[in-house]
Amino acid sequence: MKPKAVIIGAGFGGLSCAVTLAVKGWDVTVLERQQQPGGKLQRVESGGYTFDRGPSTITMPHVFRSLYELAGTRMEEYVQLYELEPRTRNVFADGTTVDFSRNISAMREQIAAYSPGDAARYPEFLAEASRLYQLSEKQFLNRLLLSWRDKLSLSLVRDLMRVRPFVSLHSLLLRYFSHPNTLAMLGRYATYVGSSPYQSPSIFAMLGHVEIREGIYGVRGGTYELVKGLAALARELGVELITGTEVTGISVVSGAVEGVDTAQGFYPARTVIAGGDVLSINRMLLTQENRPGMTDRRIEAYEPSLSGLVTLAGVPRKYDALLHHTVFFPEHYEQEFKDIFEHKRPPQQPAVYVCHSGYSEPELAPEGGSNLFILANAPYLNPGCDWNEETSVYGQRVLSVLEGHGITGLSEADVLQRYTPRNIADDTFAHCGAIYGISSNTVRQTFSRPGNRSRDVKGLWYVGGTTHPGGGTPVVSLSGRLVGEYIANHL
Repeated sequence: MKPKAVIIGAGFGGLSCAVTLAVKGWDVTVLERQQQPGGKLQRVESGGYTFDRGPSTITMPHVFRSLYELAGTRMEEYVQLYELEPRTRNVFADGTTVDFSRNISAMREQIAAYSPGDAARYPEFLAEASRLYQLSEKQFLNRLLLSWRDKLSLSLVRDLMRVRPFVSLHSLLLRYFSHPNTLAMLGRYATYVGSSPYQSPSIFAMLGHVEIREGIYGVRGGTYELVKGLAALARELGVELITGTEVTGISVVSGAVEGVDTAQGFYPARTVIAGGDVLSINRMLLTQENRPGMTDRRIEAYEPSLSGLVTLAGVPRKYDALLHHTVFFPEHYEQEFKDIFEHKRPPQQPAVYVCHSGYSEPELAPEGGSNLFILANAPYLNPGCDWNEETSVYGQRVLSVLEGHGITGLSEADVLQRYTPRNIADDTFAHCGAIYGISSNTVRQTFSRPGNRSRDVKGLWYVGGTTHPGGGTPVVSLSGRLVGEYIANHL
C-alpha cells in the first residue's frame, strides 16, 4: 500500500507539497474549505472584468517550474509566464517616477533626476543585494531547519552573521542612499513579507536582486492560472483535491496524529500537513493538552504581519499613468508603519499599489476598460480598528490618493468591491487577518519561525507563510516542496 498523507489547505504551500508527495509515490488527499483552491489567491469575475484577489507580483519562476520538472513535465504545458519590462513603476510625492528595469543605466538615469548621489551608488547596492540573495539561497531558502543542530551549524551561524541580522533594512539602505524616494522605493521590499523596513532585518534587500536581475513576471490569463496549473498537475498525479470541506479538528492519539475530522467525515492518516496559518491551526484544530509547545499565550506573543485593504475596481477607461504594476508613495513613508504597527490603525497617508494586469492583457477587461487590483497596507485585526466603519473610510482615503495622481473615476466604476482584514480572516483563517503570517520585524521572527515539524504531535507538519522559510508566493511554494521531499525521503 502507498503511504498516506492528508493536507489541510489548497494554497501554494499545500499544492506544492501535494505534487511533491504524489511524485514520490504517496497517496495524497487535500482538503480545502473554500469552494476553489488557491488560499488567499482567488479569481473574481464580474461585469466582464477579471481580477486576481491575492498575490500579483510573481518572482522566482524557477520555483514553480521545478515542481513541473519534478513530475517529468513542462510548466509551459499548464501555465505561461512572461517577463515584465519595465518591472514596476514607482511614483513619488514630488512628481518624479522610477520604472524598475533590468537596464541598470536606465535605472541610474531615472534616480539621478532627483539624486545623482543615489544614482551613483545604485550598482553597489545591487551587488550587496545579490550577495544577500546567494547567502539566503544557500542557507535558508532551500533547506529545512528542523533541529537545533541544523540551526546551530557552524556554516549557518557564520552566514547568518554575514547577512547582518541586527541591521534593519532601512539602516542598510542608508549606507548607500540618502534621498527619501530611493529609501522608500527599496524599503518597500519589507512589505513583501508583511513587515516594516524600519524594523525588519537587512536580508530583505536581496529582493532588489530578485526583481531587477531575475525579473518580475506576469501570468497569461491572470495570476490565478498558477493555482489552476498546480491543481491540474496534482490531480493528474492522483491527488484527491476536495474543496468546500472544512477540517474541524486534528485527531491525536498518544501524541501522534491519526487523521482529521470534517463535517463530511473522518480522513485517517498518520501524516498530516497543515497548509494554513500555523497559529490558527494550533488554536482551532488542536486541543490545548495536545499543543503544550504552542499555548494560547505563545500564539498571542507572535506579532502578526501586515494585513491590507483590497479594492477591485473595474473601470470603463484607460490610465496612461499605470503600468502592469504601479506604486504611489506618500511624502513621509515611515509614518505608515508607525500607524500600522504602533498605533494599529489604517495609515493616514498610505502607499497605494495598483496591479493592472489588463495593461499586459487587454482581454482581462472589456474593450477600453481597466481591471484594477488596488492594495493599501492595513493593521492586522485588533480591538481598536472596527472594519465595519473603517472599510468605507479607509477605502475612500485610498481612492483619494489615486485621484490625486490622476487615476480618476474610480467611484463611478462598473465594479467596485472591497476585501478587508476581517474577510481574509473569515475566508482563510489567517491569524488576525494577517496576509503574510507573522511579521519579520524582529530577528527571532525572521530567522526562527515556527518549525515545519510539530514539536508536540508526531506526524504533523506545517507549510506556508508563518513557518520556515517565510512569506511570499514562491517562498511559500518552496516550503511545500521542502516538507514534501523530507517526508518522502525520511518517513
